[in-house]
Order: sequence, then C-alpha cells, then structure tokens
Amino acid sequence: MSESLKGTEILERLSYSKKNVFEEADANEIKAIYDYCKGYMHYLDVAKTEREATAEAIAMAEAKGYTEYKFGDKLVAGDKRYFNNKNKSVVFFNVGTDDISEEGMRILASHIDSPRIDLKQVPLYEDSGMAFLKTHYYGGVKKYQWTATPLALHGVMVKADGEIVKVCIGEDDEDPVFYINDLLPHLGRKQAQEPLGTAIPGESLNILVGGLPYNDPDVSDKIKLSVLSLLNDKYGVTEEDFLSAELSLVPSFKAKDIGFDRALIGAYGHDDRVCSYPALTALLDNMDTKRTVMVVLADKEEIGSVGITGMQSDVLTDIIAMISKSLGVDPIIVRSKSKCLSADVTACYDPNYADVYEKRNSAMISCGTCMSKFTGAAGKSNTNDASAEYVAFVRKLFADNGVIWQTAELGKVDCGGGGTVAMYIANHNIETVDLGVPVISMHAPYEVVSKADVYSTYKAFCAFVK
Repeated sequence: MSESLKGTEILERLSYSKKNVFEEADANEIKAIYDYCKGYMHYLDVAKTEREATAEAIAMAEAKGYTEYKFGDKLVAGDKRYFNNKNKSVVFFNVGTDDISEEGMRILASHIDSPRIDLKQVPLYEDSGMAFLKTHYYGGVKKYQWTATPLALHGVMVKADGEIVKVCIGEDDEDPVFYINDLLPHLGRKQAQEPLGTAIPGESLNILVGGLPYNDPDVSDKIKLSVLSLLNDKYGVTEEDFLSAELSLVPSFKAKDIGFDRALIGAYGHDDRVCSYPALTALLDNMDTKRTVMVVLADKEEIGSVGITGMQSDVLTDIIAMISKSLGVDPIIVRSKSKCLSADVTACYDPNYADVYEKRNSAMISCGTCMSKFTGAAGKSNTNDASAEYVAFVRKLFADNGVIWQTAELGKVDCGGGGTVAMYIANHNIETVDLGVPVISMHAPYEVVSKADVYSTYKAFCAFVK
C-alpha cells in the first residue's frame, strides 16, 4: 500500500462500516422505495393470517400467469406453477432451462404466520353480564400487549357437512371490534408488582364479544344466546361448529406510515410478511430467468415449523423431487447444488433498550437487509450456522448488484435468541443463510420497519433469483 496515502484514506479503504440506504440513494431510488412499500402495505392489510396470505399470494401469482400444480403433473422448462398446501402455505416455482444437476435451484423460504390469539375449541361463555371467548395464544407474545387493544376476528368455521364459512369481522370501518379486558390502575397495585411475563395469565386473555341479553325471560345465558343467534343469522353456524374452526384474533389496525417523513411503516405482522412479500415479488418480477427458482411461504414457524404446513414437513423435498424427476435428474444431486436464503426478520437495534444489544453486531435501522450467519440461543443452539464460503458467495452477489446490506446477530450473547426455518432447509443438504428486514418491537401487535430496509430486501432477493 502506498506510503503517500493519508491515514484517513487508509482507514476508509481497510475498515468496514454500515451504510444508510437513504443516504446512498438518489431521488429516483427514494421514490422507488416509497412506491414499492405502498404495495407492501396493502398486502399487510389484506393478509393478516396465513390463510389470507396464501390466498393473496396465489392471486398475485395467477395474475402473472402461474397455474396450480398437483403432485404427479409432468413439468417442463418454462412452467410457472404453485402448490397450495392446505390453504395455509404455498410454494411457487419457475422451471428454468439451466441444467439443475449443475446449477441446482435458488430457493427463497419465508413464513406467513405471526403471533396472535387463537380461540379454543369450546370458547363461548357468559359471565356477569358479558359474553366472552376463551383463547390460547399462538407464538411468542408479551401477553400484556394484547389487552385493551381493538382486535379483529379472522378465520374459518367448517361445518359437519364440510362447508367452509369464512369469517372476518373488525376490519371494515362499520364493523365491531373485540377486546381483552385489563385491570384499572386504581385496583392494579398488586398486578403492577408482578413480572411482565406473569402479570397477565394466559387463561385471562378472554375476548369480550357481547353484552346484549336475548329477549326471552325464560332463557338462561341470555347474552351467550344473543351472540349465538347473531352468528347463526350471519353465518349459519351453531356452537358445535366451533369444534371444527380455526379462528384468530389479530389487531384491527391498518398499516400506516410512521414519522413526519413517512420513512417507517407500522403494522401488525411484519414478522414475517416483510420478507414473504419481497420474496414473492422478486420471483414475479424476474420470471424470465433461466434458473429454476422456488419461493416457499410456510406456516407454523412461530411454533417450531411443525405440522403438515410447516417447514419441517416433506413438502419442500417432495416438490424438489417432482421437479427433478420431470427433468430426469436425481433430486439428491439437485439439493446438493441448490442455494437458499431463509427470508426472516431480525431484531433492529433500539437505543431505548441498548443494554440487550451488542451494538457492533446489531442490525441498524435503514442500513439495508440484514444477514444473520447464525441465530439460535446461548452457544448457538438450534441454528443453521452458515459456512464462510456461502456467506462470501452472497456477499459478492450483493456487491455485483448494488445491494446495500448489513450483518447482525439477535442481541447480546446469553440475552435470549431466536430461530428461523434455515436449519430445517439446511438439514436437506441445501446451503442456507438467513436474510431479512430488521424489526423494532418484534412480535408486538404493532411492529415497525424502515421502508429502506424493505426495498433493500427486495433488491437482494431479485439479485439472488435472476
């Protein structure tokens, strides 16, 4: 290195620092960022559950010419298909012309479930002049955040004859909303002394749904009957139909710009729709690629990726096998040559809670999509720890395509941790690393992200698949 260079010049050449996307972008790109996020915010409002996200994603893909795939269908290069897995997860794929025995597949894997409040199977009861629904929360929630908050009811009730009744109450301006009671501070002195994790017991997350008695003096549980009567009039269901229902309470809030400059987005369900939407749009905006590309929008990540619609099911490998069989290639070879980005969020550094972050290795707001080489907890338990070679491959890919990105881990060592679908995909001998948007207040009923980071993630996924 030339001795004529000043120390500041040498420092700039040799050191690493994060870049702010907004500071690096020109006026045209900032407009592109804001425009792209309008579509994302619409997606958030219409896809608050995994069923709704599946339906909306399929509609977006069908508008671009994708058709449904059934196991056993013959596939050929040029096919653009989707596999609808029980209406709760979905896999999209383009069959390319490149030799998958040499190139493998490019896979973007995200999840579309979010923490929420689910109804129990026998939920409805009356007590002290009010009707309630019993619940069991889903995923990692801070229970106190869900009290005294307007909630909407989403899901399906399936009658004994198989008829599926879709339910969505609380989203339209004229709809009623639902509510979990909280204790007034005047009587909450003992509650206020409890740890946050136990101050609100799970069994007390009961949903307030009614207060009008049925007009019949001879009926007991008049308010419960009033609720059942209203449900029967609107949906044709009875109390027994709750037994075969999947009904959830989610915040009734809409996605909104945050801040005077509208640089941030507040919404329910950023985790992980803030990655699933860029993954899907990157696929749909790069349909002419010669590569074979797959986008997986999975369910059940928030409770361990279990079940038939979770990432631990065999659906991913079954579809890879079907594509490989149609093209006359051994799926074991295809998996070994494939590459995946596990598209999931990470924690964004919050100066209000700085003591749980290690700042040098934290994701900073508006500094681009974030790679997490590993997640897990404590001594990297239950994680996919991506190889240095694969990280370098992704790093070069982003450099070649002008993607601003950063790297981080999920908080200080021994402060907690978290997991993604990455390790389940890596178990199939597929190179995988986590990449996604930093989120403030993750798992809260209303989370916050930067529009710059959403768009950076979209650009990263485009670079990966094209």
